[in-house]
Amino acid sequence: MKVAAFTLRGSMPQSIRWKMAADGEGFASVGSWASRALDAYLEGRKRAGQPIPLAWHRGAVRVVLDGQEATLKGWVSPPFGIFCGTVNGSGVRGSNRQTLVHLPAGRIIATLRTHRQCRALPLNSPRSSPGMSTAAPLP
Repeated sequence: MKVAAFTLRGSMPQSIRWKMAADGEGFASVGSWASRALDAYLEGRKRAGQPIPLAWHRGAVRVVLDGQEATLKGWVSPPFGIFCGTVNGSGVRGSNRQTLVHLPAGRIIATLRTHRQCRALPLNSPRSSPGMSTAAPLP
């Protein structure tokens, strides 16, 4: 198993509480205790139906427009991408139309009014929310 290392920063009162909790639960270090505590937190979110937010960054969005593949500038958080524009192509900044794309297939999922709506759609449902027009459902 590959292991990743993280640095956890906290105030002195936090570090004292973390050390006490780790010792009290029988962990050899705060790091091993924190890994279990973070996993429990994520599992609790999952059980409560709260998805883990996607991490978005600027990148290339590959999309099929009019039967031809195009690469547009936009925001990416695999397997999703967002570009400013509609099924007709990239629009002018501030056009109030943002398009969510399923990157592996290059298919448009939905064209929405705001970037925030596009970011929220994959979190709300693996398909689409009621009342939203979609070009193609996710596989």
